[in-house]
Amino acid sequence: MSLQMVLLPVFVQIGLTFALLLWMVTARTKAVKARETSLKDIAAGQPKYPPRIAQIGNCFSNQFEIPVLFYFLIALALPLRRADLFIVLMSWVFVVTRFAHAGVFVTSNNIQQRSMAWFAGALVLLAMWLYFALKLLLLI
Repeated sequence: MSLQMVLLPVFVQIGLTFALLLWMVTARTKAVKARETSLKDIAAGQPKYPPRIAQIGNCFSNQFEIPVLFYFLIALALPLRRADLFIVLMSWVFVVTRFAHAGVFVTSNNIQQRSMAWFAGALVLLAMWLYFALKLLLLI
């Protein structure tokens, strides 16, 4: 697989993370300016934002949990030349589940739907890791 094909889903996932970052920063700045929260409330590292802004922030923070395993897999698969069509296709499926998860998180925040999207992504990532490990260990 070409480097571009392998990295495109990674860049899309990173794009999601940066979009959430910008949204979070904008929302937090507006909350401080509107005096919905004060600098004193957030200075000690325990932010007290309105629920909607906390929701966006939590969605952003979530992009540094399970996606880290995705980034690490791709970072290993590329130099080891194990990034094949299966890895690329599953990367796209994983990224789609992350968009679904984030979409639910920042809209309805329906825990059942959000959990299903998260779990689907986790299963896809597990399949990717198992495939990668077997391919590497069995030298296939």
